[in-house]
Amino acid sequence: MTAQPDWRRLSLKEQVARLVVVRGSGHLSDGQRRYPRWELPNAELQRLLHLGVGGVILLGGSAAELSLRTGQLRDWAGHPLLLCADVEEGVGQRFEGASWLVPPLALGLLHRSDPARAVRLATAYGRCTGRQARLLGLNWVLAPVCDVNNNQANPVINVRAWGEDPGSVGELATAFLLGTQAEGVLACAKHFPGHGDTSSDSHLELPVLTHDRERLDAVELPPFRQAIAAGVASVMTAHLQLPALDPQRPATLSAAVLDQLLRQDLGFAGLVVTDALVMEAIAGQWGAGEAAVLAFAAGSDLLLMPADAEAAIAALLEALQSGRIPMARLEQSLERRERALASTSLPAPDPGATLSLGDLEGLESNAERALARELVTLSLQAQGEAPLPAGPGLNLIRLDSSVANAFLPLMAPALQRPAALGYAACLIDGRSPSPWNNDTSAPLALERLPAGPVLLQLFVRGNPFRGSAGGEEPWPAVVTQLLGAGRLAGLAVYGSPYLWQTLQPLLPAALPAAYSPGQMPLAQAVLLERLGLAAGGIEGGFTD
Repeated sequence: MTAQPDWRRLSLKEQVARLVVVRGSGHLSDGQRRYPRWELPNAELQRLLHLGVGGVILLGGSAAELSLRTGQLRDWAGHPLLLCADVEEGVGQRFEGASWLVPPLALGLLHRSDPARAVRLATAYGRCTGRQARLLGLNWVLAPVCDVNNNQANPVINVRAWGEDPGSVGELATAFLLGTQAEGVLACAKHFPGHGDTSSDSHLELPVLTHDRERLDAVELPPFRQAIAAGVASVMTAHLQLPALDPQRPATLSAAVLDQLLRQDLGFAGLVVTDALVMEAIAGQWGAGEAAVLAFAAGSDLLLMPADAEAAIAALLEALQSGRIPMARLEQSLERRERALASTSLPAPDPGATLSLGDLEGLESNAERALARELVTLSLQAQGEAPLPAGPGLNLIRLDSSVANAFLPLMAPALQRPAALGYAACLIDGRSPSPWNNDTSAPLALERLPAGPVLLQLFVRGNPFRGSAGGEEPWPAVVTQLLGAGRLAGLAVYGSPYLWQTLQPLLPAALPAAYSPGQMPLAQAVLLERLGLAAGGIEGGFTD
């Protein structure tokens, strides 16, 4: 006789709660939360897990702390959890101490010249991410991005995509997900049906994609078709409007997109998860409860980060009890969730288990360290042989935020190596006094800056909540201005290839300049070494 599925033993409210994924910090203590607006305090998190909530998305903390945190969450829940993170660029992108790899678009650029090597590296990228996620207690990786980044002004996808054409994205994203799932971790193709050709950020507003079905079939959908054919475990929805498919509702809330297109036309039978429901594209128009009901009715199985988890559970419960949503839909989603969990390699909850930090010694293998360096080295573009002149000089660094970034710690090569040459750092971000004047031909207010040669380091890429891809800033005019003043000693661009492609033609051939898709310290070290700024012993002081 076939055993009854575990979920059938639960109350209806517990069954509904299993389909909700809430946000928590990877840090153990409430006081360490980096984003307290979104990350639930421990008491609330523990209470929701006791109510039956079935998943947690995590961000922040070290890899060792994450290992403790995932064990803690499983103990609190007492039932199998989906534990996930947005680790599109390796686990180290979010959790210090694991591998932080170059953004996927780096391999999309390599795919043009050496597709076989790019696919091999994408598979290794996926295996590295999946293995480290599993060792730290995650069983679900919210990657790969299957969006085709064919709009250079896209403020939110940018280097997160695996390429700029459907062929390279499909091939590389599929290689990544096969590598990830080979490690016993679920992968997630996102953002369906394609977020690559938008010029607005769904974290801030609802983008509109005006393409017809023929265009979607030619550009946006092929990578998802390829991922589905390869057996991707889950697909994440996109918060964008597609009037040609549904003139009333965004994709996340549209049965025409999720049921008709994804389930029926593309034949996807795995888990469908919403993008975060707290994003303004959804939360700005629908309350937490109604957004959850509409998303579930449209075809989503899992509800990621509803603005109010209990309101979402209550609204879904009412919709099921009233007949607005048939009970069969709930059963389908619970069965998909159970099948997905059964395919992962994490142990069942064990309240008596203890975690040994000694188990983490082999977290980043020698092969994975070599992979990280190979990816950075392969994706580096550089010109010029002349060394940077000795200081005193100015290390002018542009970044989104000098206080909320992981790539520029105190000992970052981008700070320490120019300092050793006598270049004093000056950081430009959204909080600093404006560096601009009203002269469009010479926009940088040089009179406000120290004298001497200038090393210009630009950290620019599309990022959630930023609202742009950095193209609105007058860096071409700044480069021309510094060259005209005889002050530009070198240029480093980290992140967007489009900015590098705009600036490099303006440079004299001998001027030291380089580009890396990565922004993390390893990318800085490799790039600056190419500009003649090698490490000189142990960088930095002995205390802060």
